[in-house]
Amino acid sequence: MVFKRRNKRTIFGWLREMIYPQGGFKRATRYVIHRMRRLPDRPHRIARGVFAGCLIGFLPLPGLQFLGAWGLARLMRGNVLAALLGTFNSNPITTPFFAVGAITLGHCMLGSDTPLSSEAIGAAFADAGTDIWQNIRSIFTPDVAHWSGLLQFWKQIYLPYFIGAIGPGIVLSLVFYYLTIPLVEAYQNSRAARSKEQSEKRGRLRAALLEAASRLKLKADRDGADDEDPRAR
Repeated sequence: MVFKRRNKRTIFGWLREMIYPQGGFKRATRYVIHRMRRLPDRPHRIARGVFAGCLIGFLPLPGLQFLGAWGLARLMRGNVLAALLGTFNSNPITTPFFAVGAITLGHCMLGSDTPLSSEAIGAAFADAGTDIWQNIRSIFTPDVAHWSGLLQFWKQIYLPYFIGAIGPGIVLSLVFYYLTIPLVEAYQNSRAARSKEQSEKRGRLRAALLEAASRLKLKADRDGADDEDPRAR
């Protein structure tokens, strides 16, 4: 097959790509921007898709970001592919900084007195993970399911994260929205100008070829008429 990989990607390679792209985040970002500008749709629809994807990318929806971006883009009548590309803002470099800020803001909005530190966040994730594993085991064994760690994680981490991410997520997504419109318009206008220029060049070339063919035909007709004219002998 023409587009088949030469070296088959392993599970480790796939996981590595999920964390860090092969060409680096700079190249991946340039690729996303390039794909965004080339989408065959109106700039405002592409911008609405970018807004939807960015907003969903800022929210803590692990495993559901593509589905959420698709649904919000359809609801806003935006470009779905732009929405899926817009979720790229959620990556291992930007997410930790945004998550800490969102959780801190969420704690302030909820009036929570729970101290927010790396130890507290790590303990909440560990307790939630322990509960998940215990609850899975309880399905197949006589063990009893535990929910205290998950409830504590919901109260201390997830709910503050979700509430604190909505406001900054909307603001940043609006910034991407208003940046996308002129970028897409400029690219589409430039592409239309290049297409028009190439079309005009092809038109001029076609006209020149037709004119040359017409002259050759006229000359051939004259030569044939001279050969048939007895007075020309």
